[in-house]
Amino acid sequence: MARKGKDVRMQVILECTEAPGTSRYSTTKNRRNSPARLELKKYNARLRRHTLHRETR
Repeated sequence: MARKGKDVRMQVILECTEAPGTSRYSTTKNRRNSPARLELKKYNARLRRHTLHRETR
């Protein structure tokens, strides 16, 4: 039986906030549990340190 409505999990792109365009990650999130934009600390290879990455639309 087919599911009705939108999928619960959606694919998002995380981009570095300190140096935009230098580092991007893709991941998935549950749209019901976290409707706000996702923010994670990820490694930026160009800056050679962990920086804050925010979800882009």
